[in-house]
Amino acid sequence: MSPAATISVISICFNNLAELIATMESVDKQTLLPFEHIIIDGSTNTAISDYLTVNTQPGYRKWICENDKGIADAFNKGVKLATGRVLNMLNSGDRYINEVVLQTVDEKFEQDPDLAWLHGKFLIQRGGLWVTIGKPFNPGLLYRGMRSLSHQSMFLKSSLHDKFGLYDVTLRNAMDYDFVCRIAGEKFIFIQQPLIVFAPGGTTD
Repeated sequence: MSPAATISVISICFNNLAELIATMESVDKQTLLPFEHIIIDGSTNTAISDYLTVNTQPGYRKWICENDKGIADAFNKGVKLATGRVLNMLNSGDRYINEVVLQTVDEKFEQDPDLAWLHGKFLIQRGGLWVTIGKPFNPGLLYRGMRSLSHQSMFLKSSLHDKFGLYDVTLRNAMDYDFVCRIAGEKFIFIQQPLIVFAPGGTTD
């Protein structure tokens, strides 16, 4: 495969430069670098914009610094800008669990051209302890919500947005669940190992 696995990583951020730096470092350490890393910055200050401008960034990193109308709107800006075949929403502060996540994901899509999306386990902090969450998506249990599935641990073909639309901007916190409901019938696989480490606290909002 050519470098970049045709994966577009999208990171939304809001007044949290330190967390974004951690996310960028995680992306930049991948053995298979992304096709592009798109940063959607809706901050009320210029810290992130100044950092990205002053410090040399890899050629695959792009960014927009402007106000948005919430998480779903920021997601949609990233989706519209992305030109990769596979998309991953990696919020600022979140990071890949190791250096081969993108390579692992790319291999799965290459092995099965009909695969529409995949997801894996993720690490999250609960009660001060790190726990591993995630089990195979079950369309029949959608009424339970997103308990074992997260948009950060999902990698999906961009063509799904052509077919099912963008994230619903009228939903403040459930836009990812709504989109999963729409793509529930599409072919997917579950990766048993953790792919993502969540940022404690969820600072992007």
